[in-house]
Amino acid sequence: MEQNRYKFNVDGGIKDSDGGFCVQEKPGPCGIVIFGVSGDLSHRKLLPALFSIFCRRELEPNFFIAGFGRTKMDDTMFASDVYTAVKNAFKKSPDRDIKEFTSRLCYVQGGYDDPAAYEELKKKLAAFGQKYGTAGNVIYYLATPPFLALKITQHLGMCCLVGKNDSKPWRRVIVEKPFGTDLKSARQLNSELMQYLSEEQVYRIDHYLGKEMVQNVLILRFANLIFEPIWSNKYVDHIQISAMEKLGVGHRAGYFDSAGIIRDVMQNHLLQLAAMAGMEAPKLFSPDHVREETEKFIRAIDPIDVEDVVIGQYAQGNPGLKGMKPYMEEENVPAGSKTETYIAAKLTINNNRWQGVPFYVRAGKMLGKRRSQITVKFKKTTDCMFCPIPETSLSGNTLIINIQPEQGVSLTVQAKQPGPKLCISPVELNFNYRDIFGGELKDDYERLILDCMLGDQTLFWKRTEVEAAWELITPMLEKLTPAYRGVKLELYPAGTNGPEGAERLIRRDGREWI
Repeated sequence: MEQNRYKFNVDGGIKDSDGGFCVQEKPGPCGIVIFGVSGDLSHRKLLPALFSIFCRRELEPNFFIAGFGRTKMDDTMFASDVYTAVKNAFKKSPDRDIKEFTSRLCYVQGGYDDPAAYEELKKKLAAFGQKYGTAGNVIYYLATPPFLALKITQHLGMCCLVGKNDSKPWRRVIVEKPFGTDLKSARQLNSELMQYLSEEQVYRIDHYLGKEMVQNVLILRFANLIFEPIWSNKYVDHIQISAMEKLGVGHRAGYFDSAGIIRDVMQNHLLQLAAMAGMEAPKLFSPDHVREETEKFIRAIDPIDVEDVVIGQYAQGNPGLKGMKPYMEEENVPAGSKTETYIAAKLTINNNRWQGVPFYVRAGKMLGKRRSQITVKFKKTTDCMFCPIPETSLSGNTLIINIQPEQGVSLTVQAKQPGPKLCISPVELNFNYRDIFGGELKDDYERLILDCMLGDQTLFWKRTEVEAAWELITPMLEKLTPAYRGVKLELYPAGTNGPEGAERLIRRDGREWI
């Protein structure tokens, strides 16, 4: 594992080896309970993330992990299962590190509505809490389908494993997305959770917010004087938000077909990225102030007209490309499904900063490239001194914030090309996280789990934010489903750039996808 490159200073900050200044707290003792621990999310993301945090010594020695699931296992079998998951993720990690990590595990087998299983969990939490000195602090991570969130929380409340305003010791609950399926269900879930928890105890997770480049958007905008003065309709032509995937729905088809990409990606990932790009400067970099501004931005988006929406579903692609099968042939997809696997939409922002500047958002499955990015397209210069070169031949500057697979920033500017005295062409100025800082970047879940341990909700959704997003998305869904009135579900070949309608959507405004 990578050595920690930060040095703690007496004033509470951290000086890194390159002279930058960082602020990093170390979480205190706690136990972590993972519901749905035998599932894919736990094996691929959560357990490896916890192991990585453990190896960097960012956890207190006073911690343990309890798994809760329906799979029949005992503590020894669970430790072996976790060992395999961690070894698959970190093949070069020494066995002694993995064995030390798995020595802090216990397991409870039972249904999510089985009171006896929760009583067994209560006993194990008491025993392991005393053994490892966690002072009763507990995180409950609900790595389960969202519809189980209330059921699990109810049983935790009835067994006194959580209580409203638990602060000493503290009890926190992480809930996976999507939080609800529409405005009504989100409000109901929020209301019912508040019977057992306070808002400060609920951590609604969106893993995109844990990505380094998403966090870097605010630093880029507000810590650099060269950007913020031009970050408005005076100089910006439009903004694009893209979340494109090469893979299809795979083993998630059973869940995905009931959700669709609007609920799975647009309602959370795309709106949060748009808010990061468009929000006003928070008064302070604190949970309350940051989330207040992201909510204000979401509420400033005008109702979405279905004429500004394109939806699609991937169909048969190139038969010679491995894995490029159509959505209708994915396992657990019902015959005749009209679920969308692609969305493109134009958002209009009704505030002074962005009046007249469209935000184009898109997300899709089984496309030609995997790429998530925020693109800020600046206006062309209107006063060109470089005659006889026509103004129309000089493109506006383009700032691209790459989120995945690579993380970094690219700025396209006009520069003189070697040769004739007057020869102008666009060039890119690139910054890549891996090239500059080296090593492996933290996984999204590492950052978010650490923040939950610290009680920092900056990168988590608050109740009113979630409801504001659903207030925007639900009317659009009602116009699109179940018969997709007014909008045709376009089929697009797997492995391409998506439906042709997405190109028409942006080209009708004289623009192109970047």
